[in-house]
Amino acid sequence: MKRSTLYPTLVALFLCIALPLISAGKTGEAAPEFTATASNGKTVRLSDFRGKFVVLEWHNNGCPYVGKHYNSGNMQKLQKEWTSRGVVWLTILSSAPGKQGYVTASEENSYLAKEQAAPTAALLDPTGLIGHLYDAKTSPQMVVINPQGVVIYDGAIDNKPTTDLEDVPGATNYVSLALEQAIAGKQVQTPTTRPYGCSVKYSDATH
Repeated sequence: MKRSTLYPTLVALFLCIALPLISAGKTGEAAPEFTATASNGKTVRLSDFRGKFVVLEWHNNGCPYVGKHYNSGNMQKLQKEWTSRGVVWLTILSSAPGKQGYVTASEENSYLAKEQAAPTAALLDPTGLIGHLYDAKTSPQMVVINPQGVVIYDGAIDNKPTTDLEDVPGATNYVSLALEQAIAGKQVQTPTTRPYGCSVKYSDATH
C-alpha cells in the first residue's frame, strides 16, 4: 500500500476505535441517553427524568461487594432516602446470560422483594449497552446525573473498598455527598473516584 493511501486508512481506523470511547459518559458531560426494559415490564428512558436528579447503580447479586451493601441494608436505605426526596434511582443489571449476576425479570422482582429494595426501577441490560455507554467497570459502580442531564459523579459508592459489612457505618458515601452538595447548589467536591467491586460481567462478544 502506498504511503498516500496508508495514512488516511490509519486515521479512519483510529477514529473507528476512538469514537466508542469518546461516547462513554464522563463527569461534566451530558449523560448518554438510553432506553431499557425494567423488571416490571415497563419501558424506561433516561429522558423521561429530565428535571430530576438520577442515580445509576450497577448491580450483580452474586458479587460480595454488592452483597456488603445489600446485606447491611445500606443500599436499600440509600434508595429509600433519596427516592423519598424526589431522586430517581435506577438499578442496572448488565450481566450477560450465563454470567454471574444475570437474572430474568421475574428473578429480579423476587430479589427486590426479598431484599426490600426500593429503586425507582431495575433495568435489564443483558447486552451491556447501557453499561458500555457509561463505561461501567464494576458492580457496584455509581453515577449521579443532575436535572440538566449532566453527569456530576461517577465512581465508587464509598471510600471503603472491602466486603466487610462493618465498614459501612464509618464510610464516606460519595453518592449522598454528591447529591447533598448538588441539591444545595454547590459544586460536587469529589466528582470522580475509582470504582471498586466485581467486574461487570459483559458478554464475551462485547469486550
